[in-house]
Amino acid sequence: MGFSGKLGFVGGGLMAEALIKGITGAGLVKADQILVADPSSARRALLQKDYNVSAVSEATAVWAQCKVVVLAVKPQVVGAVLCESREAINATHLLISIAAGIPLSVLEGAVSGRGCRVIRVMPNTPAIVLKGASALSPGQGVSPEDLAVATSIFDAVGVSFVLDESSLDAVTGLSGSGPAYVFTFIEALIDAGVKVGLARPVAQTLALQTVLGSVLLALDGTRHPAELRAMVTSPGGTTIAGLHELEKGAFRALVTNAVEAATNRSSELGRLVVSGLGKESQQK
Repeated sequence: MGFSGKLGFVGGGLMAEALIKGITGAGLVKADQILVADPSSARRALLQKDYNVSAVSEATAVWAQCKVVVLAVKPQVVGAVLCESREAINATHLLISIAAGIPLSVLEGAVSGRGCRVIRVMPNTPAIVLKGASALSPGQGVSPEDLAVATSIFDAVGVSFVLDESSLDAVTGLSGSGPAYVFTFIEALIDAGVKVGLARPVAQTLALQTVLGSVLLALDGTRHPAELRAMVTSPGGTTIAGLHELEKGAFRALVTNAVEAATNRSSELGRLVVSGLGKESQQK
């Protein structure tokens, strides 16, 4: 789905940059259709130079020119940012928030009475290479057309799912934090290769290609990962010896615990941010 008007970003950080690179690279939106608001002159200059988008310092300019706006600021400043722009927000706007941990109730409360529809999204950083994984949760009054617009943005940078908001902490624990787990595993493979005698450049290339090829095999979809693992595991061979060591170290349990811990932390941070926004509102 294309855009007839401009697509706005309030916040021009790394995730916004990933989305901008992805959606322009995918041809969903042209660079001259994108307007970014960020208080940092350095970020504005970088985005203008690298992606040929327009950039301004004030968020109100984005709301004035764009009907679809991606909120890509730190969770702690969401309340202040929306409060400052409140008078510029109206019923023509679709707000797509990628601010981690900020629930729909808070976002909708911040724009209550303005008629703005809200969709909350949990994306991840592989969006920068068009391989992202995102989950979208629509708020009240979001139309099928609104959801189609939002889905098209995140489908342009990978795959997306429409889920109930109650699932977003789990999405954060799995795909939001997941790239860090994978990078740590890759780093460990490289170091292991060096330990057993390989030159580091060779170990790095072998590790990356091994992970890439394994993922592509799994994405083929014709075999379950367990079956693919069994294909590599010969009786009494090298692979079963290595897998035995992973199981001795509770590899599967560690991965499960990591996802669960990140999920719980996401929920905790959401409560802390909401509590902080509430206190800030009371002080005003």
